[in-house]
Amino acid sequence: MFKSKFFKSYGMPIILLISILIGTLLGIVVEDASIFKPFGDIFLNLMYTIVVPLVFFTISSSIANMVNLKRLGKILKYVLIVFVLTSLVSSIFTLFGLSIFDVGKGVNISLSTTEIEKVDVASQIVNALTVNDFGNLFSRSNMLPLIIFSILFGISVALLKEKSTGLKKSLDVLSLVMMKIVKIIMYYAPIGLCAYFANLVSEFGPELIGSYAKIMVFYYIMCILYFFIFYTLYAYVALKKEGVKKFYRNIFPVVATSFATQSSLATLPTNLEVTEKIGVPKDIREVTLPIGTTMHMEGSSMGAILKIAFLFSIFGMSFTGFNTYLIAILIAVLSSVVMSGIPGGGLIGEMLIVSLYGFPMEAFPIIATIGWLIDPPATCMNVSGDTVSSMLITKIVDKKVE
Repeated sequence: MFKSKFFKSYGMPIILLISILIGTLLGIVVEDASIFKPFGDIFLNLMYTIVVPLVFFTISSSIANMVNLKRLGKILKYVLIVFVLTSLVSSIFTLFGLSIFDVGKGVNISLSTTEIEKVDVASQIVNALTVNDFGNLFSRSNMLPLIIFSILFGISVALLKEKSTGLKKSLDVLSLVMMKIVKIIMYYAPIGLCAYFANLVSEFGPELIGSYAKIMVFYYIMCILYFFIFYTLYAYVALKKEGVKKFYRNIFPVVATSFATQSSLATLPTNLEVTEKIGVPKDIREVTLPIGTTMHMEGSSMGAILKIAFLFSIFGMSFTGFNTYLIAILIAVLSSVVMSGIPGGGLIGEMLIVSLYGFPMEAFPIIATIGWLIDPPATCMNVSGDTVSSMLITKIVDKKVE
């Protein structure tokens, strides 16, 4: 019985960990580990295929079945508050680390000229929130407009009351079907993650030797510290010691999937399943997590601060003073909000940094490379932050995580 209970709680994390270790070894010993990439792509594509209907049905179902729409307003209010506060904390934490360790000192990186269009912030915000055609809603490239539409759809169904009883039940069943598909896909996760890590290690190997190594080491250390210090604190605030136990007992599948796929969207199905095991209520997790994939990126906020400080150092500018820090924090939060939950989605944020600070265009490939190198841990922080934030929001809205 003990073994059965132990395997039920830790079986999947252990299997995923073994598959990651095997993938890592394959990436080291196999000369051309890119041969494994297609097997990882299959897993990623399966997750991408399910994510759009999953987001639509889970959000609209949760909201449509809410008896009191005031609860939705309360959830959304605290989602915004928690997301902003945790993003600010991650930015300030990174600034503190940079005050101790200068990542730009002694780094020798050559500048190469590149052409890049100046970012129109207003247009980016409009494009992030809306699309100009209904068909464009159902694309993973337009997740925030899809989330907004799903919320409006759910509210409209709820307002119809007894007239929409059948539709509410249908949405609920379809939501359950989507989650069942996710569980089926996760049976392939060990193979997919093994293949992805093999290719990941093979690609990252050469980049670790050179000027960017110090930046990577700094960022990885900061992420590890932030994860164990602040996510433990947030879980404790949510449900004391039991919250910490539930978080660490269930978080590994989210960490593994996000680190390998480098995609918040691809990790969303896994995160929804994990938060259900933790005990986050259905309506809270199905509203908080999809929104978090595009509007809550603590890892990306940390990365933005790092990129700004690094460019200041490269171009001989002083990265000190309250105003400098305040602007950096604001840009970090802004850039994390407009990023999409796809691999390489940080390019928009990097454009914002170069454009708003007035750095020469030669600066773009520098931070684009940094963004590529830190993408795995950044994505891991982004989605893990969504998990623990859903626990905090539950604490505030329901006073406990059941």
